[in-house]
Amino acid sequence: MISNQILQSTIDGLKNITRKELSVVEKEGKVIATTEENMIGRQIDAVENFISSPAESQLILGYQYFKIYDNGVPEYVIQVKGEDEAGYQIGKIAAFQIQSLLVAYKERYDKDNFIKNLLLDNLLLVDIYSRAKKLHIENNVHRIVYLIETNIDKEMNVVEIVRSVFPAKTKDFVTAVDEHSIILVKELKDKETSDDIDRIAKSIEETLNAETNSRVYISSGTIVSDLKDVSRSYKEAKMALEVGKIFETEKFIVNYEKLGIGRLIYQLPLPLCRMFIKEVLHGLTMDDFDDETLATVNKFFENNLNVSETSRQLYIHRNTLVYRLDKLQKMTGLDLRNFDDAIIFKITLMVSKYMIYMDKMAY
Repeated sequence: MISNQILQSTIDGLKNITRKELSVVEKEGKVIATTEENMIGRQIDAVENFISSPAESQLILGYQYFKIYDNGVPEYVIQVKGEDEAGYQIGKIAAFQIQSLLVAYKERYDKDNFIKNLLLDNLLLVDIYSRAKKLHIENNVHRIVYLIETNIDKEMNVVEIVRSVFPAKTKDFVTAVDEHSIILVKELKDKETSDDIDRIAKSIEETLNAETNSRVYISSGTIVSDLKDVSRSYKEAKMALEVGKIFETEKFIVNYEKLGIGRLIYQLPLPLCRMFIKEVLHGLTMDDFDDETLATVNKFFENNLNVSETSRQLYIHRNTLVYRLDKLQKMTGLDLRNFDDAIIFKITLMVSKYMIYMDKMAY
């Protein structure tokens, strides 16, 4: 169904051209959009009688009324102030315009339903291709799924804001999945790269930040070339969003292909994680390590186990850094200057983050 905002915008535009007062009335008689301030919300009893009559138009108390049909059934009524011939012509044009909008929105609604069911694996393989053909949706083109999470204000149509980022691309699909999440199924050109995918996400983030003034998280799946695989890209984007919140807490745009080892840890069962931590730390937990030690270790990893560069960035003497690494070795038996030991402790840090996150989610 067309939103009242769209109906209001349509008749405002028509009034600017024609200088005629127009209103859109529901079939039950309530005015839902109007260019006359005192008409909004008013109940017009004559409309129900007009709806049930065989007449296409009617003149009642200085207003002309015209039916707007949806599949042959009256859905709205256009009201035009004035009894002249110009008012009649304007009413016919307005009815035709809104009826065309009804058809367009209905087609988009059908496509949105198809995409939602496709993403949720609610369609049989044979149904995917047959319904796509009826809806004029191409099969073998490159697509990627973006998952956008934000606090959606009920007064603000965030879905329309995202659609506005790609005004020239009618082959892209944008739909809300719940009160916090929006999905964009984006068609890509053959030459678009990983950088282009991140650039698209950045443009969405910047637009939503400017329009809604709220924090936005965006994740993307992998590129697929068959319509049936779009659901896989969606699941990947969903995983990327969760993994990013655990291991990439300072990032607001996450690409599934760049998750690295985080996406493997995310799929580990918690009992296995607890067993691993117990074996590596010999009964210790991450709470037994002070913030200074953990900050030093993270900086050491950032600098690819380079002692000189790490000490320089931390503004400490090289010997101080060596002392901290020796202290950690005494606690864990792991020498982070050794690549294999460094890998083990890096995974230990990530597994601990994952366990803390999952424990919070449980409450």
